[in-house]
Amino acid sequence: MTKIVLDTNVLISALIRTGKPRALILEIVKGKAQLVLSRGILEEFANTTANPKIRRYIDLQDTTEFLKIIGSLAKIVRTKSKFKVVNQDPDDDIILRTTYDGKADYIVSGDEHLLTLKTFKGTKIVNIAAMLEILK
Repeated sequence: MTKIVLDTNVLISALIRTGKPRALILEIVKGKAQLVLSRGILEEFANTTANPKIRRYIDLQDTTEFLKIIGSLAKIVRTKSKFKVVNQDPDDDIILRTTYDGKADYIVSGDEHLLTLKTFKGTKIVNIAAMLEILK
């Protein structure tokens, strides 16, 4: 099965609005891919959703429900790698570490720092639309 890591921005987008990010989560729910996450990604998600700018779109109950859903779908990997790749945004390195340690096939992101890499140690980095096409 195809293993994918979703960047935090994709998870947040899927939580707060309908459209392609939510459609991607639904494809994962249908079993078309294995979601791979780490504690670091989940912590970044929790910190981001606590931000008042995000809170105006969703409440704590919605966030908790969403976390339960993705938590039940995801393979949670322990990140052991320590490399630093994205100098412009070091927070993005947790996505790369999760991908590497979880042996994922794809990273799905809307972040230009990651998308410009195109691949990382054999893992393809794509946007949401491209991943939806791959899963068809």
